[in-house]
Amino acid sequence: MPRLIGERIMLREYRRDDLKSIRSWVNDPAVTDTLSDVFMYPHTEQSSETFLNKMLQGGDGLKSFVIAEKENEAYIGQIDLINIDWRSRCSSIAIVIGDSRQHGRGYGSEAIGLIQRFVFEELNLNRLQLQVYDYNLAGYHCYLKSGFKEEGRLRQRHFHKGHYRDIVEMGILKSEYEERSIQP
Repeated sequence: MPRLIGERIMLREYRRDDLKSIRSWVNDPAVTDTLSDVFMYPHTEQSSETFLNKMLQGGDGLKSFVIAEKENEAYIGQIDLINIDWRSRCSSIAIVIGDSRQHGRGYGSEAIGLIQRFVFEELNLNRLQLQVYDYNLAGYHCYLKSGFKEEGRLRQRHFHKGHYRDIVEMGILKSEYEERSIQP
């Protein structure tokens, strides 16, 4: 797995010693509240180990990276390409900044920029897509800033704190990425 180096962060491979960092946030509602049901708490130590083992093993439809500090490779979060469709040249993305003290510092935007470069320039995919809950405004605005466009909504698809909420479908095409890359 290649390492992708940014200005302040790097995207690196998962390691066994990342388990402690993953365990530090998987049961924190401030972090998991905006994530898919993969991280529904309480998340047992066994389920965290199973998740990490899956990331370490990888697979044809999965490329997984830890978002780490560039200087010391310390775990900040993770970004994964999931359900890679090589025939149609597209992939879904999942991202989390696990340490809530690191939220709002631009690490997510930088990680998305690195993964977009990898997806469109190295893997030669044509499309990158994601889903975000409509109440995750920070994530939604981060994705817009990163060039994703809202493509649709799954209305009242998610039940959250006593209310049905929408899941927003977003995507970016290689041509849109290239257009953004040449703008000053």
